[in-house]
Amino acid sequence: MTLVLLIAMMLASAGEGSFVTARELYASAAYEDALKILDSLPANRTAEDIKATEQYRALCLLALGRAAEAETAIGAVISRDPTYRPSSDVSPRVRAAFTDVRRKTMPAIVQQWYTQAKAQFDRKEFAAAASLFNQTLGLMADPDLQATAAQPPLSDLRTLASGFRDLAESALATPPLPSSPTPAGAIAASALAPGPIVPAVYTSANTDIVPPIVRQQELPAFPGKTLIGKHGVLEVVVDENGDVESATMPQAIAPQYDKLALAATKNWHYQPATVNGVPVKYRKAIQITVTPNAPQKD
Repeated sequence: MTLVLLIAMMLASAGEGSFVTARELYASAAYEDALKILDSLPANRTAEDIKATEQYRALCLLALGRAAEAETAIGAVISRDPTYRPSSDVSPRVRAAFTDVRRKTMPAIVQQWYTQAKAQFDRKEFAAAASLFNQTLGLMADPDLQATAAQPPLSDLRTLASGFRDLAESALATPPLPSSPTPAGAIAASALAPGPIVPAVYTSANTDIVPPIVRQQELPAFPGKTLIGKHGVLEVVVDENGDVESATMPQAIAPQYDKLALAATKNWHYQPATVNGVPVKYRKAIQITVTPNAPQKD
């Protein structure tokens, strides 16, 4: 059976066309005909079917040497699944094309995922935010992105994503405060006129908060020498007087420096956070970058 007859039979049996037909045409090196079938497929299909269609469209365009169109198609594949890589049985040229497009498009995807995760965090959707922050950090560890992720702005974004991920996980792990016994009369009154739930410690996620203003927040110099930059997150609870009530290091830098940084918080002071003019406790995250010369704080 000749190739032309095989293609004709495929097209005749496919009607408007099917993905299986397109895949068989691609395997038969009938790339133009495979593209026609792929373009005729209906739009109301599952996400997996659409992703598979975009993958084969990219492969057909690469085989035809239509580089610009192939790059656009590969970009669509990566946008749907940033972790996708073509199978090992494709040519090195195809794998190289996918790698090149991944390196170009993934930084924008990372920033988009971080923005979505931060919005979830601000809405107090801590489980969803922690999951998406973890996915963002995982994407930055991808071999095709490691070189770019090691430099600003993605290196700064990695520090922020890690810090907010830890804060989200901490919020999930914090049990609700036990309520004190309430007189029966008070229960009846509160049932008639329920008041707002006041958090014990406010954060940036509270929309009605005026954050604390720094009066004194100096970090110690890094002891000794460091040949590479180091990133960490220091978290403090500022009380109603503007003093640091407690301090932790959710993302450590180095044991000796962490102790110095935590000790330094005892001397920090702020104008306290307020809600409707009333001072309240506030949990504040401080991003720290230690360079070979000096620590920096955001």
